[in-house]
Amino acid sequence: MNVALVAHDNKKILMENLCIAYRHILSKHSLYATATTGRLIEEATSLPVHKYLAGHLGGGRQLGAQIEQDDIDLLIFLRDPAVPVNLEAEASGSMRLCDVHNIPCATNLATAEALLLALDNGDLNWRDILK
Repeated sequence: MNVALVAHDNKKILMENLCIAYRHILSKHSLYATATTGRLIEEATSLPVHKYLAGHLGGGRQLGAQIEQDDIDLLIFLRDPAVPVNLEAEASGSMRLCDVHNIPCATNLATAEALLLALDNGDLNWRDILK
C-alpha cells in the first residue's frame, strides 16, 4: 500500500520517532513524503521514501494530485495546531481530498498508531479491492 507521511516543522521529530517505532510495518509498504520529512525518515529508519517537493514549493499539491488519482492508501499528517490558519490551506486541502476519496487520514499520534496497526493487521486491505 502507498502511505503518505507529512509533518509540520514542530512535529517532524515526532514523525521520525513514529517511523522508527513502526519501521517493521512501514517497511512492507511504499512511503511518500514531502522533501524534508522524507529525508528525515530515510535517515532515521533507512527506509526508502519517494519524496515530493518541499511543502511550500508544491509538495502538498503533488500529494493532492496523487490522492485525487486514488494512489495513496493512507495519509499520516502530523499537524501542529499552533500553525497560523493562513498557512493551513494545503493541509486542509489534503485532508479534504482524503475525505472526498475515502482515504484513511490521521492527524495526531494516537490515530496514526491505530491506523498503522490496522494496516499491519490487514484491516485496510479493502483499499486494494477498490482499485
